[in-house]
Amino acid sequence: MNETEQLLEQVAERARHSAQGSGTPLPAALGAEEIARAEGILGFALPPLLAALYTRVGDGGFGPECGLLSLHHAVRAYGAGRSSAWRWPEGVLPMADFGCSMSVCVDCRSDTAQVLLFDPNLGEPELAWSLDTPSLTAWLRGWLDGTAWYCDESPAGEEYDLELTPWDGFRSRI
Repeated sequence: MNETEQLLEQVAERARHSAQGSGTPLPAALGAEEIARAEGILGFALPPLLAALYTRVGDGGFGPECGLLSLHHAVRAYGAGRSSAWRWPEGVLPMADFGCSMSVCVDCRSDTAQVLLFDPNLGEPELAWSLDTPSLTAWLRGWLDGTAWYCDESPAGEEYDLELTPWDGFRSRI
């Protein structure tokens, strides 16, 4: 079993465990045709790991905070963002809502599927985009092992002062 397969199994196990503990069923996984339909609407392909999460684990509802958005909601949020005054970057798909208008997004054009944080509360559109994690794999691992800044069990805890690195791809993608 390769590293991606192991990661998918760990995410699926944690998602099932969380669903059982909360009494809320995990949304059903999507089929390949639903991924293809979403990609057609978006105009770009989902990173393979993100597509595998939707087809092998479930259609959102698992992961940190409120969990991953369903693919339908992610596609709608992308379309709404592209038509807003914030000039949403091309190929950047919202994947989780972290509250207070903050979204966690995946750069679908990045080789590593880097994870970005969108925080419009910072004012200017260019300042609102920062690099959260260099890859979707690392972002998921941080959730699984509890070391990510957004985890309640993170050693940083509430006192963590998140120093964000501005995303240098913003200007070229709007």
